[in-house]
Amino acid sequence: MLADLTAGAVEDAEARAAQRPLAAVEAAALAQAPARDALAALAPADRVKIIAEVKRASPSRGDLAAIPDPAHQAGLYEQGGASAISVLTEGRRFKGSLADLEAVKAAVSLPVLRKDFIATEYQVLEARASGADLVLLIVAALEQDTLARLHALTLELGMTPLVETHSADEVARAADVGARLVGVNARDLSTFELDRDLFGRLADSIPSDAVKIAESAVLAPADVAHYRAAGADVVLIGEALVTGDPVATLGAFLEAGARAVPSERSESK
Repeated sequence: MLADLTAGAVEDAEARAAQRPLAAVEAAALAQAPARDALAALAPADRVKIIAEVKRASPSRGDLAAIPDPAHQAGLYEQGGASAISVLTEGRRFKGSLADLEAVKAAVSLPVLRKDFIATEYQVLEARASGADLVLLIVAALEQDTLARLHALTLELGMTPLVETHSADEVARAADVGARLVGVNARDLSTFELDRDLFGRLADSIPSDAVKIAESAVLAPADVAHYRAAGADVVLIGEALVTGDPVATLGAFLEAGARAVPSERSESK
């Protein structure tokens, strides 16, 4: 599934490149105002932080919400206390677009993540050209030299890479490229099975100078508390926010995270 999603995203980017060449996208990227400081926004604190996601659909769950106005949705997230906004820009299975990203960036003051299946320089440049402050890089989808190259380009453009992992080996690969934002996705993107305890098993492997982000398997406040207790600095949440009242749901999740205390084992890392 991950290979198919990545191949499709690259194919779609190549189609866009035929209409808007690399040089034009690079010029637009370099003309953007400086990216917002995601590391500061997501830095470890005495409370859990949330990246709230604009997400219409997924391969595992199908259609989730129409979200006719992604900017309005993101505004509710900011009102509710989110620390950053994630925007799905993959069009085939998640029904997102770069236009969604651009609309969200114009509507909020928070850092905005382009969440997609990124494997080429063109995709990184068009993320910046559309205003992204962060770019998702999925270790399982990339050879190590490609991961290192895209990570370096993201930093060169002033953005922050969020490096997503699913195993101890992948956490080590993220550390090797100097990742400062390391996500652990509870969803295996090959099988789409969920393992909510994966973050806790990998938390100690994440470098001490990196922000620890738990992704997926969050449907209730108890899930946020579970991740916070396991040492998560940040939790990325999508489905629960687009299928309910975003402001009220964020409030409940932040409150649950505030009550949970990270384990001494995680704090010591």
